[in-house]
Amino acid sequence: MSINVKLSEGLVEQARRYAHIQHRSVPKQIEYWSKIGKIAEENPDLPFAMIREILVADQESTSPVLSPLDEG
Repeated sequence: MSINVKLSEGLVEQARRYAHIQHRSVPKQIEYWSKIGKIAEENPDLPFAMIREILVADQESTSPVLSPLDEG
């Protein structure tokens, strides 16, 4: 489910710059930042590197795994 929200132009422009660098869409970049913030609030003692590892592991667990036959 998606919903429309109003965001400041500054936030959207920052997200656009980071999204371009990270090869994400602007909405996906904002979702990524939101996930980081949620994890940081729930676990204030975790360093950012650990939070990033959690997000990478979560993404890997939901991504389809390609077999060698699926490649090229």
